[in-house]
This record gives sequence, C-alpha cells and structure tokens, in this order.
Amino acid sequence: MSVIWRSVGLLALSNIFMTFAWYAHLKNLSHKPWIVAALVSWGIALFEYLLQVPANRIGHQVLSVPQLKILQEVITLTVFVPFSLFYLKEPVKLDYLWAALCILGAVFFMFRERLFSA
Repeated sequence: MSVIWRSVGLLALSNIFMTFAWYAHLKNLSHKPWIVAALVSWGIALFEYLLQVPANRIGHQVLSVPQLKILQEVITLTVFVPFSLFYLKEPVKLDYLWAALCILGAVFFMFRERLFSA
C-alpha cells in the first residue's frame, strides 16, 4: 500500500472519531451539562489523535504540509456530510454541493504540480 493511501486511511479513521467527538454530543448528551460532553469528547478525541498524528507523519514523507491539510479537509467533509445526514438527521442542502466543488478546486490547486509532472 502506498504511503499516501496509508495516510488517507488513517486520516479517514481519525476523522470518524473526530466527528463523533465534536458533534455526537449534540444528539446524545444534550440533556447533560456541557462539562460532561466535553470530557466524553476529549476521551473520544484521544483516539482521533492516536490515528491523526501517525497519519500526518506518514503522509509528510511524500506530501507537503499544505497538501496534507487540504487532504484532511476533503476527508473531513467526506466523513461529516454522511454523519450529518444519517446520524444527526440534518436536511440535505444544495450548499453541500457548492462547498464540495470549492474543496475540489482547492484539491486541484494543491496537487496540480503533482498531477501534471507525472
């Protein structure tokens, strides 16, 4: 498996933990004091960091930090949109499409040198 795909896989897993840490408490712990939600979220976020830090170290072998950041944002939205729709039951909006197109533009500009030098 290539370095980039290992990094993508770890970032995807870390984003699943991150998304639950940041947003699941809105559905599951809304009746609890915020400090309880924060402590539960920190516990979940520990697993996110245990995956995210190695993912960035692995990815940095072949990608620049700005490329890693854009990759992270793409993965974040790829995880967040289904989470928002299916777990939080948020309505689908056309703005998701426009945001995705903007992110795709960012990906193109961050990776165009790599795309056209091969």
